[in-house]
Amino acid sequence: MGRVLVVGGSLGGLMAANVLFRAGIDVTLLEKSTSSLDGRGAGIVTHRPLQDALKRCGVPAEASLGIAIENRVVLDAEGRTIAQAFMPQVLTSWSRLYSLLMAAFPQDRYVRGAHLKDLTQTGSGVRVACEDGRNFEADVLIASDGIRSSVRAALAPEIQPEYAGYVAWRGVCDESVLSDLTLKTLFGTFGFGLPAGEQIIGYPVAGQGNSVEIGQRRYNFVWYRPAPDDGTLQDLMTDADGQHHSLGLPPNKVSWRHVAACRQAARERLAPQFAEILEKTAQPFLQPIFDARSTRLAFGRVALMGDAGFVARPHVGMGVTKAAEDALALCNALVAHGATPEALQAYESKRLAPGQSVVARGRRLGAYMQATAIGQAALRDASGVMQQTAVDLSGLTDQEY
Repeated sequence: MGRVLVVGGSLGGLMAANVLFRAGIDVTLLEKSTSSLDGRGAGIVTHRPLQDALKRCGVPAEASLGIAIENRVVLDAEGRTIAQAFMPQVLTSWSRLYSLLMAAFPQDRYVRGAHLKDLTQTGSGVRVACEDGRNFEADVLIASDGIRSSVRAALAPEIQPEYAGYVAWRGVCDESVLSDLTLKTLFGTFGFGLPAGEQIIGYPVAGQGNSVEIGQRRYNFVWYRPAPDDGTLQDLMTDADGQHHSLGLPPNKVSWRHVAACRQAARERLAPQFAEILEKTAQPFLQPIFDARSTRLAFGRVALMGDAGFVARPHVGMGVTKAAEDALALCNALVAHGATPEALQAYESKRLAPGQSVVARGRRLGAYMQATAIGQAALRDASGVMQQTAVDLSGLTDQEY
């Protein structure tokens, strides 16, 4: 069935490489980093399609993905529950999925330090030249190299991530340091807080060493806050030494002044439970929120998948699940049509519309942030926000997205 190169060794690339390998396809994965990616990212909401994809990736059925919770709650500024719902879900972490997928993939096919320099297509294949002088050839190439995809930049430079006007403060707090109040009213739930023009969500994830034992877990939070592109964002992305990081600020480079201001805002605007979590998180970090919408996924013998093709705002909670669905669609197309441009066109016809729909849904769910940024009030029903955020979309029609 031909040879396939996958560019990008994060979760999306690993899922694609795993399912292709198990389908009998000759696949090699190229990752630009020279070291393990473990430890990156934070919490991940799982959905049924992701769980199904992990089975096809070779992840053992008995492997624990994370922590099962049953309830969602919305807390007001005083810490009182103002809405709740029974919504069972399994919450995992980036680190847990990465370790499971790495264990399932042959390490001799995972090539580190392969930083793409040049990509050439011919009538019969694809050739990749890396910065260290190594070259790789295959029949088709799958780009899973993220929001700043170098492959997409080369093939479709007009597709650019668009800043949404706000950032997400993120982090994980050890269960062991939290008060009884927070443990009893928030920790075991998918929690929400809705201060005016903002939103915070949180849920439990595995702790150190992927432990899910009581007392050893962590609480993952994501706090969306306006940060207009008028100098405010630029200031947040500048570290304590005055260096600006336009493409992403490493967690350890976030200015202590901004961390202190974030914690103070939490005390003033959030439920005491969330404020405590912000206070006791060792290293909060921030992430500017972007979305990206491709109009094509197939370019001859090259295809985009995951965040290289579409980036939806995290309100949707579908980033990893979307990549998993891409990986399965690619595998099915390659098995049916071989490692050919026709296979990649079949993949595009399957995944282009869903990708565009999930980006549109993310924009709708996050619209209140932008409305606040331009001075318009955005009315939100607490129960509605709780029940629309990070839910399984696999049974919905395009109109219901």
